[in-house]
Amino acid sequence: MRKKTRFTLTAAALSSLSLTALPVTAHATSGNGVTAVTISEHTVGDTDYVLKEITLAPGGSTGWHYHPGKVYGYVKQGVLSHNESSCNSDGVYHAGQIISEASGSGYVHIGRNLGSIPVVLEVLYQSPAGQPLAVDAPNPGCPFE
Repeated sequence: MRKKTRFTLTAAALSSLSLTALPVTAHATSGNGVTAVTISEHTVGDTDYVLKEITLAPGGSTGWHYHPGKVYGYVKQGVLSHNESSCNSDGVYHAGQIISEASGSGYVHIGRNLGSIPVVLEVLYQSPAGQPLAVDAPNPGCPFE
């Protein structure tokens, strides 16, 4: 309970800093080895706030996707490799680091676990009310999924 409260406070603080969004969803195109547990869901005004713990198995991938709203994450365990639609890496995130992503269809990306232990993320989604947390996208031509 104490850890959940600490992360909720951390996520709220990140949210208030208006950072630009994050990655990782459990429902992306060609995703594999991904599980997600919803910790909290609330709607305030016209925004849905959803906190999830997402686990990405070794060799797993979120699949290609984008987010309609802002997303912030905290890497609890493992190393998350992150690529944008140009196929270039736009970040490698280790345990203890925070990740954020731009929102919208112009920022298609993928999260992958290239390591030997599961990647565990706590992710706060701030989406327009009623919108999905993530939208599947086709592979933009990269040699990996």
